Amino acid sequence: MVSAPAFIAIDWGTTNRRAYAIAADGAVIDTLRDDRGVLSVPREAFAGEVADIRARLGDLPILCAGMVGSTRGWVDVPYRQCPAGLDALADGLVWVEPGRTAIVPGLSVNGASVSGDDRSDVMRGEEVQLLGAVAAGLAPADALLCQPGTHCKWARIGGGRVTGFRTAMTGEMFALLKGHSLLGDFLTGAVADGPAFRAGLALAQDDRLLSNLFGERAGVVLGHRDLGDTAARVSGLLIGTDVREQALDAGEAVYILADAALGDLYMAAVTAAGGVPVLLDSHTAFAAGITAIWKAYDGR
Repeated sequence: MVSAPAFIAIDWGTTNRRAYAIAADGAVIDTLRDDRGVLSVPREAFAGEVADIRARLGDLPILCAGMVGSTRGWVDVPYRQCPAGLDALADGLVWVEPGRTAIVPGLSVNGASVSGDDRSDVMRGEEVQLLGAVAAGLAPADALLCQPGTHCKWARIGGGRVTGFRTAMTGEMFALLKGHSLLGDFLTGAVADGPAFRAGLALAQDDRLLSNLFGERAGVVLGHRDLGDTAARVSGLLIGTDVREQALDAGEAVYILADAALGDLYMAAVTAAGGVPVLLDSHTAFAAGITAIWKAYDGR
C-alpha cells in the first residue's frame, strides 16, 4: 500500500529546483524537477510558484531549503551559527505563509567563534543534505563530508552536528576561466576521469595554481599538449587544489554528496590525496534531512 504524502519539500537552488512529496515515514512519493531556480523567479512570484507546486503534488504544508531563503529569494532567513544540528534548523524555520510554507535557515561560520581566526562562511541548502546523510545512516556522526559543485562545501560533522565548514569556489572558477579568460578557447574538450584529468591532479601538488593555469595555455601554443586535453587538465588542477587544501590524513574517509559524473572526479582526487572516498546519494540525504526537520517541528 502506497503511503500518503504528509508534506512537500523543495530544494530550491539558484538555477534549478527539485520538489518532493514525502510521507510521514520519510518515503518519497513523488518528485518534480525544473529550471525555476531563484534567479528566474521575481520575489513577488514565489507565492504563486509554491501554489503551482501544490497543484501538482498535493495541497500540503511545504518546507523550502536553499537560496529561496537568501537576499535574492523569497525572504532573507537568518543563518544559524555553527555548531548546529537538525534541531537548530527546525528552531530557525521562518513561516512565510503561516502554517503553510516555511523556509529552512542556512548555516554560518562567524570568525573566531568557531575557527579561531577571522574567516567567515555561509551555506544555504547544503546543510539539509549534510545532516540528512547522518540522519539516514549514510555517514557516521563524526565525519568529513564534501559537496562538490559551483561552490564546493567541506563540512566537519561532530556528534551529528555541523561543527564547521569551508567553501571553495572550484566550479565557479572553472566557469569563469572558460567564459572570461585567456584560457576560454582552450576549455572546449570533455572533462572526465582519465590521463589528462589525473595529470591535472598531479600538477596541483606543485601548489602553484596561478602560474600553472597560464602554463596550460602555453603548453598547447608550443605544441607540447593536445588542445582537447586542456579542459580535463585544468579541471584536475582546480579540483586537485581544492582537495589538497583540506590536508587530508592518510586513509581519512571523505563522504561525497554528488551525482556520479562530478562524484567520480572528486573520488579520484581524494584517492590521489591519500583519502578514502565514499560516494553518497545526495537526494536520499536531502529527503532524510528535511523529513527530520519536519518531524522535529511537527512534534512540538
